Amino acid sequence: MGDPRNPKRAEEAWNAERLRISEAELRALAPLVTFSGGWAWHFMAPPHEELKIDHDHKDVDLFVAPERFAELVQLLTTRGFARIWTRFDATSTNFYRYAKYLEGAKVILDVFVRNVPSVQVGELRVVDPATLLTFYGDIHSTDDCVSVLAARTLLSRGISPIGRKELVTRPR
Repeated sequence: MGDPRNPKRAEEAWNAERLRISEAELRALAPLVTFSGGWAWHFMAPPHEELKIDHDHKDVDLFVAPERFAELVQLLTTRGFARIWTRFDATSTNFYRYAKYLEGAKVILDVFVRNVPSVQVGELRVVDPATLLTFYGDIHSTDDCVSVLAARTLLSRGISPIGRKELVTRPR
């Protein structure tokens, strides 16, 4: 639910230290959540250089099943996350933002409370790619990143995008 990406910075690399810190937090939450947005594409892609044009890492979008939400809130609190109020709080009963500062980096979690179709990628769960694409324009805003465009093409051909280099390869 973040702001649109700045096209002038699309070719820049994401801050590697900030990504390392975020990923460590995400792995601690992984048993309770399903990753969505840029981090879902990140986990689906093969190892790659983290450029802003490939997928969005401004925040972490994740889903939690309603019956596990209280458990997630307890874990977030234990790990030092605090609830952050947003403009969406007045209109949503299934969206919450949490954040914390760690080693000079701010980790922002956008938590959606609902069940979503998911697939296992290694030890992590991500939103099913076809379902994830339907979230652009509603839950997620960066619909012109390399991963989203590649996944649309691959899925239209009946090919799973998971593990495909196209998720992080710009078309020439």
